[in-house]
Amino acid sequence: MPVKAKKTKVQEKPKKVVEAKSNGNGAQSKVRAAEDGRVVNKISPPHNLVKSDERKPKGPRVPQFAYMRAPGSASDFQVGDTVEVYCDHEKNKDRVRGWIRGIVVQVDNKMVAVQFRSNVFLTDGWMVPDRILWYPLNSEHIRSIAKKSGKREKALPDY
Repeated sequence: MPVKAKKTKVQEKPKKVVEAKSNGNGAQSKVRAAEDGRVVNKISPPHNLVKSDERKPKGPRVPQFAYMRAPGSASDFQVGDTVEVYCDHEKNKDRVRGWIRGIVVQVDNKMVAVQFRSNVFLTDGWMVPDRILWYPLNSEHIRSIAKKSGKREKALPDY
């Protein structure tokens, strides 16, 4: 009389894997290998699932840009003002470094353009053909000239 062995779940599992391999169905074997294998890059759900009503304030907002001065503010210089600038320039056909008078020809939020009557040079020695140098508004190499109040208009005599 033949003896029948009772099959357990442990014995059935390997039989299914063997059948999948013998059938030649590669898709099932890959799925089975993925289930048994170690997960390397597991995608996790987002951590901050907060409702819009429950948002916490982060504090005062920091401005994105840091301006030297507020846009549109009045500067110390106006077009047509006479200023003195410390730069390399020509004096009596010699090149000297010192203060020279110039006229402000353009002003914007950050820079001032000054034009001179004599030749001026850049720091590396090149002469500036249009005789215009640009300076930041807060540069220590540019200063205003106080207008002289000693000049008085000549009085016109009444005839």
